[in-house]
Parts: sequence; structure tokens; C-alpha cells
Amino acid sequence: MTLSGARLQQIARDTAASLNDVSRGRPFTPHLDVWKVRGKVFLIVTEDDPDLQIITVKIDPPYGDALRRDHATIVPGHYLDKQHWISIGPGAGITPELIEDLIYTSYDLAGGLKPERS
Repeated sequence: MTLSGARLQQIARDTAASLNDVSRGRPFTPHLDVWKVRGKVFLIVTEDDPDLQIITVKIDPPYGDALRRDHATIVPGHYLDKQHWISIGPGAGITPELIEDLIYTSYDLAGGLKPERS
């Protein structure tokens, strides 16, 4: 089963909200839900186009390259550095577990200290 864009975004929001030292706001435009840890962006949820329900996260470049190669709906990051950010939309292989993992990875790269996962 493929996640809808709305479900993908909700999983990302719920995961981000569970992390330590996180803030949320709309500093750039009312259509970008921006999540930060210690003042550094780690997640952007795009809400301006119902046909483009994506999230954008920070990524280690080799991992980002592999994800873009393996998933048609993972592309270079919208709005940000194309090497260090990816945007993810709904599609084949995009699972709740992958979204959660990408949020944790982005949070870590931005300098967050996440609680232990069980």
C-alpha cells in the first residue's frame, strides 16, 4: 500500500514532534511548515500545493544519492542545497519506517540529540 501525501506529511510531523529541543514555525512563507532543532532546520513540510505533498529533509550526500536512485519520488531538495537535502513524495517504497528514519537522520545531522528508540 502506498502512503498518501497527507499521511506521509503527518508521519513526518508526528515524528519530528516527538524529538527533543524542536521548534516549529513558518519563517519563509505560510505554506512551508519548518521544523528546527537548536535553531537549525531539519524538516520542511510543503503545504502550498495539494498535488505536491512533500517533505524535505537534510541527508548525507551518498545516502541521498542512493535514495534518489532507488525511489522515483525522492528528488533533490526543493528550496535548499541539492546535495545535502532531499524531497520525498508519496510513491512506491515510501513507508512509514523510511519516513521516520529520514526524520531521525535529518535531526541528527542538524545537531539534535534524540531519545533512545526501542
